[in-house]
Amino acid sequence: MKWWQMKKRDADLERELASDLELEEEELREDGVPADEARYAARRAFGNATLIREQTREAWGWRWLESFVRDLQYSVRRLRKSPGFTSVVVLTLALGLGANTAIFTLVQGILLRSLPVEDPGRLYRIGDRTHCCYFNNFESDDGDFDLFSYDLFRRFQEAAPEFEQLAAVQAGGGAFTSRWAGEAAKQLRTEFVSGNYFATLGVGAYAGRTLSPEDDRAGAAPAAVLSYAAWQREFGGSQAVVGSTVYLEQHAFTVAGIAPPGFYGDRITPFPPDMWLPLAGETVLEGKNSSLIEPDLAWLYAVGRLRQGTDLNSLQTRLTGVLQRWLRTRPIFTEHGAAAEIPRQHVVLSNAGSGIQKIQQQTGAGLRLLMFLSSVVLLIACANVGNLMLARSMAQRAEVAVRIGLGASRGRIIRQILAESLILSTIGGMVGLAVAYFGSRAILALAFPLARSMPASSTPSPAVLAFAFGISLLTGLLFAGAPAWVSSGTQPAEASRGRRSSSSDHASIPQRLLLVFQLALSIVLLASAFLATQSLYKLEHQPMGIESTDRYVVQMDMKGGGARPEQLSALYRGIEDRLSALPGATRVSFARYLPLEGNEWGSCVILQGHPAAGPKDPCFSEWDRVSANFLDSVGVPILRGRGFTQGDASDPSQVVVVNQAFVKRFFPKQDPLGQRFGMNGAEYSGAFEIVGVFADFKMSDARAPAKPLFLRSLGQAYPGYKDADLQAAETSSLYLNRMVLQFDRPQRDVEQLARKAMSEVDPNIPVPRVLPYPELVADNFDQDRLLARLTEAFGILALILASVGLYGVMSYLTVRRTSEIGIRMALGASRATILSLMLRSAFVQVIAGIAIGIPAAIYAAHLMQHLLYEVTSNDPVAFVGAAVVLGFCVAIAAAIPASRAASVDPMRALRTE
Repeated sequence: MKWWQMKKRDADLERELASDLELEEEELREDGVPADEARYAARRAFGNATLIREQTREAWGWRWLESFVRDLQYSVRRLRKSPGFTSVVVLTLALGLGANTAIFTLVQGILLRSLPVEDPGRLYRIGDRTHCCYFNNFESDDGDFDLFSYDLFRRFQEAAPEFEQLAAVQAGGGAFTSRWAGEAAKQLRTEFVSGNYFATLGVGAYAGRTLSPEDDRAGAAPAAVLSYAAWQREFGGSQAVVGSTVYLEQHAFTVAGIAPPGFYGDRITPFPPDMWLPLAGETVLEGKNSSLIEPDLAWLYAVGRLRQGTDLNSLQTRLTGVLQRWLRTRPIFTEHGAAAEIPRQHVVLSNAGSGIQKIQQQTGAGLRLLMFLSSVVLLIACANVGNLMLARSMAQRAEVAVRIGLGASRGRIIRQILAESLILSTIGGMVGLAVAYFGSRAILALAFPLARSMPASSTPSPAVLAFAFGISLLTGLLFAGAPAWVSSGTQPAEASRGRRSSSSDHASIPQRLLLVFQLALSIVLLASAFLATQSLYKLEHQPMGIESTDRYVVQMDMKGGGARPEQLSALYRGIEDRLSALPGATRVSFARYLPLEGNEWGSCVILQGHPAAGPKDPCFSEWDRVSANFLDSVGVPILRGRGFTQGDASDPSQVVVVNQAFVKRFFPKQDPLGQRFGMNGAEYSGAFEIVGVFADFKMSDARAPAKPLFLRSLGQAYPGYKDADLQAAETSSLYLNRMVLQFDRPQRDVEQLARKAMSEVDPNIPVPRVLPYPELVADNFDQDRLLARLTEAFGILALILASVGLYGVMSYLTVRRTSEIGIRMALGASRATILSLMLRSAFVQVIAGIAIGIPAAIYAAHLMQHLLYEVTSNDPVAFVGAAVVLGFCVAIAAAIPASRAASVDPMRALRTE
């Protein structure tokens, strides 16, 4: 080391030691040590430190570390002496970082997650869309095929050796009543899969074994694999269940094994399967209604593992050819002009390693919007922290000036401010992780309130934790840089001037700019909250066409209880009589599916005397089977003709009632009463006679207009089907698994009373759920409610942060302008004049923030337009409301320091100079 370098280094050390001496003496005095003793102790420490440093002149790394530790200790003491400032900064960072980390946790767990299987990158699906659940015609207008019959699936297996294995999996899943070892009946969600399903995914068993191709053979002993979550939840984690017999709908299945923890199947859905069954088991459970033996019924996804080096385009073209050739062999796809549509039909190969994620399609757009909004919250929080740090640094300029005058280097000042900021950001980040953990759990519960085994984890992953911690540190460094630089530029002479006039003070300019930035972003969040809240309100309060107040839904499983078709009528009567005797009960009705439950049946309607519909003819109609007083129990009036009567159940004539949308679609200029129609082929076009028309109500989609719908009577089975499969399906439709209990007043303990009454009628009939009908309806709006509540929370948080930011800036300016205000008041300015002066300064920033924020809010609104219901993205109410709410809140925040400024004593203000 050269001599001049050593001399410069020693001079730097002496200045730092002098600064440390002054700090040590000041801290001792603040702790109550008398001034003389404090000076003596500090100088003694200074002397010892000088000796030590002289002895270790060449140990630069150690001295730097020692200096850094002292800076951290000094910063901790300063923060401890400012608990209000420390708490506000930590809380601000925690809320901003916590909101982002919670959303990123869900994005990573839902949108970016790969299946927990072997080499997920080589998993491909034949198809690229999510459909549910059954098709017996062309699936989409653009010819994209995604579901396949078992017969077509086998053709794909034979024609695609590029797949190491190709497995089939049921599209929609189902639920069956199970009994095990004398325990009470319980309903489990099931999914039929081919025997090579687990081998294709590369998933082994946690206990026992998985399914194998041998389980798919006709006549094989029925087997099942339980999910780990269902094993723990429904069977208490008992090892005895492996190898034992579980009865599904009175049929014996052997539990072959338990799937590993964290495996929920090939799809990530809110309601994953509790049990996987082989395709052969579908025939065991459904008998003549088996989809497996129906060559034209599309109900299976095809998922396979491709060999390395496979040409996707070539394989996709070949599979499309297989599809089209198969379609030409099936009459349902060639008759009545349908053959002309075959050349348009095709398949698309899509990566299945992240799951055939219906939940992505349902929540992806909303999560991406929430990610954008939470990032805006983080920006507002960072701007607020920057403002607070600037205000704190400006308030300490005199102290910094003294320290620089005593020899402290500019680098040391900057380092200490950065150390203080890093401590704050680290603490804020740690608190933010706790906010994120509980926040993500709350978001999942709000988004999927009925889910029992949600595959998306609410625990932040290591990658998300590292990202959040990195953002926290970056925030600390970024928003401490400006205050550190401004403070370090303070001149020692400023300590003796006592300047508080703002005439030439430019330090408030960064604060004002940050405040305008905060206000602009706050407008974006507030406008988004207004739009989402309006959309949710209109969704929830739209005319659904039904009444749900004081009504309860009882879900039951008549078939799972062992009831035979000939016993159903007597069982329905017994249940109705028993439940009608409950206190306050006014009506009891039955249905296969309930309005707004999320399920539906549908078929192509063929009018009497008309040929079968072509592929482009709008012939689809929903249909349901209900009891005589069902429409009355849900508050739907008959507009023309009559409704069902008790005698219709035993009358051989097939009568139906239809809604207004049905009449508009099929009989637009005719009297519908007495008209006949059918389904399942032109030969059955005279099967049903229309005897009444009821008011439209929404059956399956709360966002869409009411669709054509016809209702059939509880016990009427059409006897004219020549096809045994159709007749078996008709018999199966007689099992009605939903019941509506209507009361004349609000009730308590309905679930307990209903379960007791059902057990008295037949203890073998399982009752999976009893819930108020309004809760069932409200489930349709879970995603909208999640979006509205989170945008509201983000908007309120932004409002609070912006108000705090404005309050801080106004308080700082009040202190800086104390002498100016005193002079103005000494020259005759009134209190109202001073108040107006201060508020005018505040509202210039508010207006600037609103002017910048409105265009940004309009852009954000366009991004969320497709998520809104009957609310336009340029709705003036949202933007005016956001501006008014923001203006009102910041006016209150600005009025407090402005009022304090107007109350300044002129003589005291002048003495501050």
